[in-house]
Amino acid sequence: MTRRAPLSYRIADGFGLFYVGAVYAFLLLPIAIIVLMSLNAGEFMTFPPQGISLRWFGALFVNEAFMRAIRSSLLLAAIATLISSVIGIAGALYVVRYAQRLREPLRMLLMMPLMLPEILTAIALLFFLYASGIGTRTMFGLVVGHVLVTLPYVFTNVASALYNQDASLEQAARSLGASPWRAFRRVTLPLIKPGIITGALFAFVISFDLFNMSLLLKGIGMTTLPLQLFDYLRWDFDPTAAAVSTVSIVLTLAVVVWVDRTVGLRSLRFG
Repeated sequence: MTRRAPLSYRIADGFGLFYVGAVYAFLLLPIAIIVLMSLNAGEFMTFPPQGISLRWFGALFVNEAFMRAIRSSLLLAAIATLISSVIGIAGALYVVRYAQRLREPLRMLLMMPLMLPEILTAIALLFFLYASGIGTRTMFGLVVGHVLVTLPYVFTNVASALYNQDASLEQAARSLGASPWRAFRRVTLPLIKPGIITGALFAFVISFDLFNMSLLLKGIGMTTLPLQLFDYLRWDFDPTAAAVSTVSIVLTLAVVVWVDRTVGLRSLRFG
C-alpha cells in the first residue's frame, strides 16, 4: 500500500503547477489573442472578434508594401544569419581552442553587442557609415547592424558546444593522418552541429524582428516587416496588422518545426 505524500508537499506541488501554468498563459495568451484578432470579420482590430473571416489575410497577400517588406526581412535575416554564423563559428573555435591570454578580452568583445543598448549601437554605426562616406544608400549598413546584433547568439551557442566537446577526438583523428580541415569536417563539425543550428535559429528570428537597428540604418525606399507594420499602424487599425503578426508567428514556428524535423530539438543544447 502506497503512502500519500504529506499535505505540505501536495500543496507545494499544486502551487508549482499553478505557477508554471500561469507563466505559460502569460506567454501564450497574447499570441492567441493576436491570432483571433487576425480572423476578425469586423473593420477594426478588436477583441473579441466580430465573427470569423480570412478576408484580412487576403488583404495582406495583395498588399504589395507588406509583401515587399516580408521579402526584404527574409532576405536580410538570411544574409545576416549566414555571415554571423561564419564569423561566430570561427570566433568560437579561436577563443575556445587557441586563444590564451586574449581569451577573455576576445570573448567580451564578441559579446559586447548584447551588453550595449541596441539603439546606441545603431546610432554609433550610423555615425560611422556617414563619416566613412558609405551612408545608407545600400543594404551594407543594415546587414552590418544585423550581424552585430545576431553574432553573440551564434558565438555563445557554438562556444558552449565546443566546451562540451572532447578535443582529444579531433587530436585522435589528426594522429591517424587526417588533415586539420578533414578532422574538423568529419569529427568536430558533426559534434558541434546542434550548437551551430541553435545559434543560427536565434540569429534568424532576432534579425527578422529587429526594429531599432533597421529604423536607423535602412536606405531610401527600403523597409523591413517590423518597420512596415509600425508605419501601417500609425494610420490604419484594421486586422491586417494582426494578420501580419500571425504570418510572422507561423514563419517562426515553421523554422522551429524544420529544425525539429532535421536534427531534433532534443539534441540542441541551448547556452
